[in-house]
Amino acid sequence: MQRFISIGYGNLVNAKKIISIINFDAAPIKRMVQNAKDTGMAVDATCGRKTKSVVVMDSGHVLLSALLPETIAKKVENE
Repeated sequence: MQRFISIGYGNLVNAKKIISIINFDAAPIKRMVQNAKDTGMAVDATCGRKTKSVVVMDSGHVLLSALLPETIAKKVENE
């Protein structure tokens, strides 16, 4: 059975497909996000707010979230 977790503002993601949850502040992560945007593999789920975390999926997609990485990680642990 698929379990979905909220990554903020009504956006849900399949918890079993998450590879990592990363803080957005590091320069290499910002480059990874820019590369994903250029190739069409980025999904912006911030609803216009500041990006605080990046969720990397097993499909290669990169999800941008306005929630802190710790907040998303706690939601994954509780599932």
